[in-house]
Amino acid sequence: MRTKDLIAKRERRERKHARSERNHMEKKAQVKVPAKEVFTLPTDFSDEVLKELRQLPDIISQEEILRRRDMRDVLTFTIDPADAKDFDDALSFQVLENGNCQIGIHIADVTHYVVEGSAVDEEAYQRGTSIYLVDRVIPMLPERLCNELCSLRPNEDKLCMAVVVEMDEQAKVLRHKICRTVINSDYRLAYEEAMEMIDGRLEARGERQEVLLEALRTLNELAKQLRAKRFDHGAINFETPEVRFQLDEQGDPTEIVFHRSTDANHLIEEFMLLANRIVAKEVGGNKAKGERPFVYRVHDVPDPDKLVKLGNFIRQFGFHLRTSFKRSVQNKHINALLDSCQGTNSQTLIETLAIRAMAKAVYSTSNIGHYGLAFTHYTHFTSPIRRYPDIMVHRLISLYLLQSKTICRHDKEVLEEACVRCSDTEQMAQMAERDSIKEMQARWMSKHVGEEFDGVISGVTEFGLFVQIGDTLTEGLVPIRTIEPHDYMQYDEENYCLTAARSGNTYTLSDSVRVRVVKVDVERKKIDFALVEKRVNS
Repeated sequence: MRTKDLIAKRERRERKHARSERNHMEKKAQVKVPAKEVFTLPTDFSDEVLKELRQLPDIISQEEILRRRDMRDVLTFTIDPADAKDFDDALSFQVLENGNCQIGIHIADVTHYVVEGSAVDEEAYQRGTSIYLVDRVIPMLPERLCNELCSLRPNEDKLCMAVVVEMDEQAKVLRHKICRTVINSDYRLAYEEAMEMIDGRLEARGERQEVLLEALRTLNELAKQLRAKRFDHGAINFETPEVRFQLDEQGDPTEIVFHRSTDANHLIEEFMLLANRIVAKEVGGNKAKGERPFVYRVHDVPDPDKLVKLGNFIRQFGFHLRTSFKRSVQNKHINALLDSCQGTNSQTLIETLAIRAMAKAVYSTSNIGHYGLAFTHYTHFTSPIRRYPDIMVHRLISLYLLQSKTICRHDKEVLEEACVRCSDTEQMAQMAERDSIKEMQARWMSKHVGEEFDGVISGVTEFGLFVQIGDTLTEGLVPIRTIEPHDYMQYDEENYCLTAARSGNTYTLSDSVRVRVVKVDVERKKIDFALVEKRVNS
């Protein structure tokens, strides 16, 4: 067939697919239309909720303090993002006479204030989770609770549900206690500040801060050992960069930056994972002791067929994935793949494809374990300010262990219904958050129309190439008709590539390219690029 005829055929094909292009893009990005058209996000709280809030006491009674383990004289601190206001977890630290460490993982006791069946509780159940958009937070709980009464702010007495562990220098938990506590946090640290203390860039000012620095460094060493043990047992190391935006006074993005986890992030993560694991085992029970209706955070094993397809696909980029029927061995093969692609053009692509091969983590009363974390028992206990499943877990602790409250939602069928609801609201929140990021990326890119950027081909379709800009992870489309305008592009669906019939040029995933920003539709979150050149991958 002559090139002229091929071009005519291409034009007919383009007209045929013109209507479907938007649908394809929506499927790829999950959400590609304005949030108001997709999501019904909650806004204000009802008058009934606000009325209940006004009835909550500001001061903790002495009777309540006496019912709890008083740990106000123990060194305690929070570590959170610099702009956080809802501090729902804190760590306490002290060295015991036997040389071991006593570490308290204190979680805001939201259930002390939020009574099951109340208007506040019903509203929190309907919302299911807080939603963190780029320019604002849609909270699960009203501000009086999440930022004031429950937030573990420094130099204020606060009520908590806690897991207190005794740990030796090898990070082995010798004993633990789940209990109610009252604390008074000494320090409110940002992750950056905590990291400076850990690595010695920030010196202590006075004896009091010297104790804090020593505690942070000890906890960091213990956290590293806990982390190493997790990966030795087969936990998968999915750690993708987080996109963050610097906004001006009008809420427009002025800069896009990446955030990668540091030792300070890992420190908090490991102790929260430890608390969640202990609570799941202790409260949910096991087959030997007898299991009780409980809320687990579960993650099923990946579909073997998906892993085989992933392994076959990545061979064209020079990477390999071995498959195994043993769970822990398979996890190690996945980690080996993720390590091998670090720093390459294929890194983002392979990480994305590997995540898609995994099952989704959900809430359930049926404990099948957590594949990604390599835990036999796991739950969510540590963020009751922003997640409703954690509130349910706190109430089950009160029912089963502390025997101080009677709750309605403890029947397995009712709990399972709530688990499904919470999994659904979590997924909706994730979609809204991704949509918010894409909108902000489009708004940022709208200021750079006509400029050129280096990128990587992140998707290949019958209507063009998706290109991701490495510096910002912003993704746009190079329409097929603009790649080589005087040639016919042949689409190879199996190998994810486009080939020009006349020139023989091939465009495939992970190819390095340079593109120019042609058009940005902020409302639809759609960015159009023009291909400037394809570069030789190093």
